[in-house]
Amino acid sequence: MALTRLDHVNWLRLAGLFTYACVGVPLVRETWLLGQDADLLAWVLYRVVPPEVGVEELQNYVGWWIAYISFGISYWVLTNDLARARSRPRAVRVPLLAAMTLAAVAISWFSQSGLSGILLLVMAGVMPWLLAPRAAVVWAIVQNLSLLPVLMSLRDLTGEPLWGWFDAILQSVLYLGFSSFTFVTSMLARGQADAREEQRRLNSELRATRALLAESSRIAERVRIARELHDLVGHHLTALTLNLEVASHLVVGNAKDKVRQAQSVAKLLLSDVREVVSQLRDEAEIDLGGALRSLVEGVPSPKVVMELPEDFRVEDARRAHVLLRCAQEILTNTIRHARAEHLWLSFARAADGALTLSSRDDGIGAESVAAGNGLSGMRERLNEFGGALEIDTAPGRGFRLTATLPMETKP
Repeated sequence: MALTRLDHVNWLRLAGLFTYACVGVPLVRETWLLGQDADLLAWVLYRVVPPEVGVEELQNYVGWWIAYISFGISYWVLTNDLARARSRPRAVRVPLLAAMTLAAVAISWFSQSGLSGILLLVMAGVMPWLLAPRAAVVWAIVQNLSLLPVLMSLRDLTGEPLWGWFDAILQSVLYLGFSSFTFVTSMLARGQADAREEQRRLNSELRATRALLAESSRIAERVRIARELHDLVGHHLTALTLNLEVASHLVVGNAKDKVRQAQSVAKLLLSDVREVVSQLRDEAEIDLGGALRSLVEGVPSPKVVMELPEDFRVEDARRAHVLLRCAQEILTNTIRHARAEHLWLSFARAADGALTLSSRDDGIGAESVAAGNGLSGMRERLNEFGGALEIDTAPGRGFRLTATLPMETKP
């Protein structure tokens, strides 16, 4: 992917990977120095401790490598598709975050340095994308306080403790101060990203509503024109036809032929007006398919797969509005709660003429459904026209919904 095409989320991830690579420079240097002093390959293969290097030093070296690699793998997996990382199950995010924290602290323990403070800074940058704000703040504080045992274990060249408990607390607070700036910056970026996604969703809804209103206005104008043609032009043509019929019985000769000819033209014109009026009324249907396509257009996640009947039109503007609002609510609930990657929407006509909206997603599902304002509003809109709403969900099985809307009101 070209760098110019990367969004801010991918830039954040790459910056963390670059910082992680820089933290590995001392480890590479340590590997080179040990390679100069001893045969490391022989130690790794045969567990023969070189006399130039102590057992504890080699154990710290290996532990350092294991912790460094563990942090990198956890970070790579956890930040893959960082924009949607919070939608992953908590059972995946929390263990990986714990592994990163332990690995960062272990690096300082084995290297006897403050390198873990830099890695915790990287974690603070991605934490708002992985946890809820309150949980992220608590985690950031706890992970920096976990450095206290490591800082108090550091020794100088004489073997004396480098810091006492008070100095270790101050150093930990210093790292926390650095992390807080990164954390707040990333949290603001997350908030702006969420706001943009919400704005994009609202714009899609606005375009769909605008398309529906435009269709309703067009249909209302066609119906008005049809009514005017029928009531005015049709009425006068009917009166003219009757008068010509009377006149045809009152005249003789060439005049009678002309009256008959005018009478035929009047009848033909009346027939054409009636045909135009009928055509205007027959074509007074709302293009619901266009409004639905405007609704899902521009929604980045989840991916919406929609199946529509060919030339999907609805005669009743109120029923078209109900179906559009149901689709909007399904899309909104999926974005906010389902943690789904795909949403399937299907519209079909039943044998009795009723329209059926079926939706399903591949999200987390739920044990039970607590109908909020959205679902309650859908059910109320459908009940107004004799429709019905069915919901089927279970943990790990996604969310399924079927809305049925009759096209004719039952007596």
